[in-house]
Amino acid sequence: MSRTTSAPMSRRNRVRFTRTALIASLALVAGSAGTALAAVPSDDIGTAAVPCTVDYKVQNDWGSGFTTAVTVTNNGAAKSSWSLKWSYAGNQKVTNAWNAKVSQSGTAVTVANESYNGSLATGGSASFGFQGTYSGSNAVPATFTLDGVTCNVDDGGGGNPDPDPEPEPGTKVDNPYSGAKVYVNPEWSAKAAAEPGGSRISNQPTGVWLDRTAAINGVNGGMGLRDHLDAALAQKGSGEMVVQLVIYNLPGRDCSALASNGELGPTEIDKYKTQYIDPIAAILADPKYAGLRIVTTVEIDSLPNLVTNVTPRPTATPNCDVMKANGNYQKGVGYALNKLGAIGNVYNYIDAGHHGWLGWDDNMGPSADMFKVAATTEGATLSDVHGFIVNTANYSALKETNFSINDTVNGTSVRQSKWVDWNRYTDELSYAQAMRDKLVSIGFDSKIGMLIDTSRNGWGGTARPTGPGATTSVDTYVDGGRIDRRIHLGNWCNQKGAGLGERPQANPEPGIDAYVWMKPPGESDGASKEIANDEGKGFDRMCDPTYTGNPRNNNNMSGALPDAPLSGKWFSAQFQELMKNAYPAL
Repeated sequence: MSRTTSAPMSRRNRVRFTRTALIASLALVAGSAGTALAAVPSDDIGTAAVPCTVDYKVQNDWGSGFTTAVTVTNNGAAKSSWSLKWSYAGNQKVTNAWNAKVSQSGTAVTVANESYNGSLATGGSASFGFQGTYSGSNAVPATFTLDGVTCNVDDGGGGNPDPDPEPEPGTKVDNPYSGAKVYVNPEWSAKAAAEPGGSRISNQPTGVWLDRTAAINGVNGGMGLRDHLDAALAQKGSGEMVVQLVIYNLPGRDCSALASNGELGPTEIDKYKTQYIDPIAAILADPKYAGLRIVTTVEIDSLPNLVTNVTPRPTATPNCDVMKANGNYQKGVGYALNKLGAIGNVYNYIDAGHHGWLGWDDNMGPSADMFKVAATTEGATLSDVHGFIVNTANYSALKETNFSINDTVNGTSVRQSKWVDWNRYTDELSYAQAMRDKLVSIGFDSKIGMLIDTSRNGWGGTARPTGPGATTSVDTYVDGGRIDRRIHLGNWCNQKGAGLGERPQANPEPGIDAYVWMKPPGESDGASKEIANDEGKGFDRMCDPTYTGNPRNNNNMSGALPDAPLSGKWFSAQFQELMKNAYPAL
């Protein structure tokens, strides 16, 4: 199965798309002033022949200055740190940089990794960007070296035809985030910028949540779907642009929770189809928007509930039993995949929970099977699924670096610790890659990609551990070293101590299409106390900081922040805490 809407892409083009850097924090007009690209392995050339490749792409050039995105890919032995060097032929000067440490002496430029992106696996890539000034010409550097080894040599012209041209607008690519900017929601950006210190992240791309039918046309004078798409066209310029939408309005939504219940009752599947999905599909299919890459996150927190929170599980709820019996979660997801997947520039990503929910053997396999059922229901096929997203609006750490699932303490496996509790995975990256493998093994396209929501899983600040815990016991070892500081993995509402995670970026790890901020930082998960509303949102004790828990969090305290508003409403105290505890730090 090919993801293109016309002729299938060659393998050469597919590799090209997965190696183009995304500097998602910039709202810049992409340019074509120069690109230096190493010889990309084709069907006849293995990666071993090229020790490293560099994609140096001038994104914007205004005659006296420019911005550039760079991706370096390591095809040699894994590295724990790296240094990239090049020299300019002209008088270019680097003035500032992001995601790397850049220094310059004369024409010679040296780039060193930051503490958080020094690891460079075999086949792994790192991306950074910078701004510079120049006069005269702005030629692309001819030679790049990674730790002293020459990566690729450009002919110095900087204007040769691209042997791997970008696809025509509306043609699907393997990874929609590659080589693209991502839409910055003006409404969220304004709220973030209004906060003290918020301008440091207010230009980051976040998801647009269509969490009720009224959101399609705009709520209380706010932006509707067409408004967002029009704004995305304005931000797009001449380059590629991704718009991230959260499709989130199933009948009987969030059957195991109350704070995020929706407007539709358990049996209102026809309303979901005709009043919610059909209008969204009609707007997205407008030829006006054919040049946008539209990423849909399809129905978070739905299908896994039909595995983990139904009878005879001890975590079962009556509402989830009802939704499993009537099949409307599967029907709704299948209908959405079918209608939206038929649009040439829409990329569907199904929500796949997180490692602290589905990482156990008796959860992962059945959940993958449930995803396949939904993806082949109501006219949908597996080809309507471009990938999956994990950790949406959750807090699970991206990487637990201070302990491994294979570690033992005094002969006791880490899996036996209270925190891990026999889970197969300790963090979101390992879980996402394993879930991808599982999904491919049961029939999903081998090219599916994963997204990881890193909006609130940084867990930085003074409480972040710098190494493993004491080896007194397996619990002291894990608890003393774990980056995720929640009381329990089952805690999900407005978590105290959380921080912003990795900034949005494309192709950060094998199998991962992008790190994204699908949940806009600063928007509440639910109210700390009951608040009357017309949005169908109930009061969930998991959002109450005084709550002592239930079987889903092993009867632990909730760990929630106090004085939180309704889900989706702006929560200034949480936003400030997320910035304070950001990792990488702001």
